[in-house]
Amino acid sequence: MRRSFTTSRLAFCAAMALPLAACGDQANFTQGEDYGPTPKLAEPANNLLPTVNIAKAVGWPQGAKPKPAEGMAVTAFATGLDHPRTLHVAPNGDVLVAETNAPERPEQGKGLKRMAAEFVMGQAGAKTPSANRITLLRDADGDGVAEVRSTFLDGLNSPFGMALVGNDLYVANTDAIMRFPYNPGDTRITAKGEKLADLPAGPRNHHWTKDLIASRDGAKLYATSGSNSNAAEHGMDEEVNRAAILEVDRATGATRLFASGLRNPNGPAWEPETGALWVVVNERDEIGSDLVPDYMTSVQDGGFYGWPYSYYGQNVDTRVEPPRPDLVAKAIVPDYALGNHTASLGLAFNTGDLFPAEMKGGAFVGQHGSWNRKPHSGYKVIYVPFQGGKPSGPPRDVLTRFLNDKDEAQGRPVGVAIDGRGALLVADDVGKSVWRVTPAGREQAAR
Repeated sequence: MRRSFTTSRLAFCAAMALPLAACGDQANFTQGEDYGPTPKLAEPANNLLPTVNIAKAVGWPQGAKPKPAEGMAVTAFATGLDHPRTLHVAPNGDVLVAETNAPERPEQGKGLKRMAAEFVMGQAGAKTPSANRITLLRDADGDGVAEVRSTFLDGLNSPFGMALVGNDLYVANTDAIMRFPYNPGDTRITAKGEKLADLPAGPRNHHWTKDLIASRDGAKLYATSGSNSNAAEHGMDEEVNRAAILEVDRATGATRLFASGLRNPNGPAWEPETGALWVVVNERDEIGSDLVPDYMTSVQDGGFYGWPYSYYGQNVDTRVEPPRPDLVAKAIVPDYALGNHTASLGLAFNTGDLFPAEMKGGAFVGQHGSWNRKPHSGYKVIYVPFQGGKPSGPPRDVLTRFLNDKDEAQGRPVGVAIDGRGALLVADDVGKSVWRVTPAGREQAAR
């Protein structure tokens, strides 16, 4: 495989004391051209330096919050959390939030490369130590604010995905799926838990997040596993069971490859009309601000989606050697583009009845935001309408203004979920909060 120049170019920028904003290219597409079922695709850029445009993480000023779309309202469900990333709503309405960050990854880079990569992560708010816990939030009095907060599980290893099947709670650590006994109403689990199945990790562990969902009948678990590189620059031997969805038998822990070629899939969710599994996927870097669009797609059993050999279907990535035209010919075109470098990480279908009827069944997407595109992209929550089990129109903004007037990150949305009353919950890691979105004027109805 080819050598990657991402971190070495970043190191060059740092070592030469160049302003990071001077590195890379500028996007030329107009707003919306890189969204939808047939996004516009630019020619790959071949720049000496990658695009580096960091939104410095500053957090929310006292009393500030994201801006809701017209006709919607937003309140703080919980604040003062430690890098909240994903959410799971239990049948009794309790909200479980994973407070987490990357584990130690000694092979991510050393020397100048390490220094540059850590600088980028630090500026973007992604370098804080992992709390390694799941916190329970409970709105017992129905006022839209969690007045009960309890450490539900701790001592975990960069937890991310959660799935509840009966009285079993499954947590996807960065390296394994763990099972814990769950009793509705409890505010803490003290049992040690047991390992159900290993997940790809290792000393590099480039994409460390492992998301999780249970099948409708509870017999299987589906775990996401991101690639161990940008575009396989460390060789395919390091990509076993990565850039993939893994199916895990809940009774035995037996694991099989369900779908592949998905560079960094997250947010697994069941589409309510067809029952199909959908994910959001972060695509590759280093070929320009106008490539490659992140996307959301239904996932076919045995399907191959291109990575690393091609992107958005059968568009060949000529950097990857040796080429695999046989696999490129099989690459499935994703269903819906979500914009270049938006870092879409959260996906939840609107299965509640609180929002207007025309929003029923559509998808909410949390876009964590770019660091390698000019101008910035993402940093918002959007809604994509669905009809007949497929996206049916352009996206609509739901929450914005995560960037302030100085292009600093006040917050960065990650996981999204529908709570027990039909409101939208949004985990904001940089903002240390969980936001709750309702239709304006229906806040009381949502309680």
